[in-house]
Amino acid sequence: MNIKIDTKEIFYVISLLDSEMTANMSATLLDLITKQQEEEVKSLILQLGKVTAMNEGFASTLIAVKESLYKKNKSFVICNLSENIKQNLIEWGILDNINFSPTESEAWDIVQMEEIERELDAEFPE
Repeated sequence: MNIKIDTKEIFYVISLLDSEMTANMSATLLDLITKQQEEEVKSLILQLGKVTAMNEGFASTLIAVKESLYKKNKSFVICNLSENIKQNLIEWGILDNINFSPTESEAWDIVQMEEIERELDAEFPE
């Protein structure tokens, strides 16, 4: 699996550079994210602009990644979905369970807003 990692202050952007994501790539993605999180736990943006095909096994991994990060009070956003991928995620019932945005810039905004929400929750607990 070909990837590019861009490290920001509070999050990583992992860009998937292959056009097809298969179930056997799921383990590679999870290993990569686990290694990144061992260094420093940060939120994650998964940039899917080059991905044109994805199977349901790989898509299910996205839910596992989201749940893992949210348990650590971090965000997970996918962005730049092709219409084909977006439709597949809707059909599989996955898109309703993860944050997504049309652009990477908007994904940055989501991560930053969730970070602010967590800070406010810590300052003003109910």
